[in-house]
Amino acid sequence: MNEKKAFETNVIHSGYNSKDFLGSLTTPLFQTSTFTFDSAEQGEQRFAGEAEGYIYSRLGNPTVKALEDRIATLEGGEAGLAFGSGMAAVSAVLIALTKANDHILCSRGIYGCTFGLLSMLEEKYNIQTNFSEMKTEEQVRSLIRPETSCIYVETPINPTMELIDLAMVSRVAKDYGIPVVVDNTFSSPYLQRPLELGCDLVVHSATKYIGGHGDVVAGLLVGNQDVIQRIAMTTQKDIGGIISPFDAWLLLRGLKTLAVRMDRHCSNAEKIVPYLKDHPAVAKVYYPGDHLHPDYYIMKKQMKYGGGLISFEINGTKQDAQYLLNQLTFIKKAVSLGDAETLIQHPSTMTHSVIPEETRLHMGITDQLVRLSVGLEAFEDVWADLHQALNKVESSKVEQ
Repeated sequence: MNEKKAFETNVIHSGYNSKDFLGSLTTPLFQTSTFTFDSAEQGEQRFAGEAEGYIYSRLGNPTVKALEDRIATLEGGEAGLAFGSGMAAVSAVLIALTKANDHILCSRGIYGCTFGLLSMLEEKYNIQTNFSEMKTEEQVRSLIRPETSCIYVETPINPTMELIDLAMVSRVAKDYGIPVVVDNTFSSPYLQRPLELGCDLVVHSATKYIGGHGDVVAGLLVGNQDVIQRIAMTTQKDIGGIISPFDAWLLLRGLKTLAVRMDRHCSNAEKIVPYLKDHPAVAKVYYPGDHLHPDYYIMKKQMKYGGGLISFEINGTKQDAQYLLNQLTFIKKAVSLGDAETLIQHPSTMTHSVIPEETRLHMGITDQLVRLSVGLEAFEDVWADLHQALNKVESSKVEQ
């Protein structure tokens, strides 16, 4: 597929040619663990890397390869790698880029399980992590050490929706020869492409917008050919966090509608934000597409739209935030995002509960914070459910 074609075309066609597979319009599912050799010599050549071909699905599979090629095209990278979960991808890249006694510079807010991984790396291997707002070049430079092995960034940050200027961070990192890894889960390559902004590696929890249907758990990694090959032959091969062919097939199916789904997610979120801001039960709303968001100028530089996620703080207590969730009628209480269904969760007691309270509050994750993943339903119905629940929160406070 010609990579000069539009994103909406590449998301459907790249990485696959039906002529190579008996004319099958849909990418075939190679649900096999093992591939046969024509001869003992061919097997020797494949194991030695002297001949192309498949050996064993932990090392490569045609369905998985089609997914890896497609995500590489969409992110503007040279190669992709698929994993059994988003955390398998995050773990593989951080383990590959570090050794004992190294240092990681990280955005101040991250997914709870990524925080857990960083804590484990420190406990076991003395790999220390600094968390930074990364607002200026000076701030980033001041935290880089001789032993800094990578910079790890979420943007938008989960769940505070803060943004990091990726071009700025990349400029600084290049002065020190440090790779920049970006978790692009919240945006998908449709809204943001970090490699085009100078970053080195992109990870996704493909469970979210890439899959889009809440029926698969997977991770993806994109970067230059040499680094991806090294990770494939070390931390992926030997630790084994691989994706199954069927899950890769599900992601290929989900990807075909990514552009149209993201348009709807973003459109719905943009319509709901002003209603939330006007409701007395809501203290603050965090959405990058809001022109009053402090990082709105960054959004305009590096994102197509503001995304499908909104975080907001209830004007009340932790109990009021939980009460809100319990009053919803069709919005689902669930910790994922990017599904067709609108989902809502309470980060401090769910996705980020592993983070110590002091650190969590420093990240801006209060007990009153709620994260909303806006789905594909009619936005009027989503707001109607939120509205009636927020009204009940407000009424309960009056009664108290």
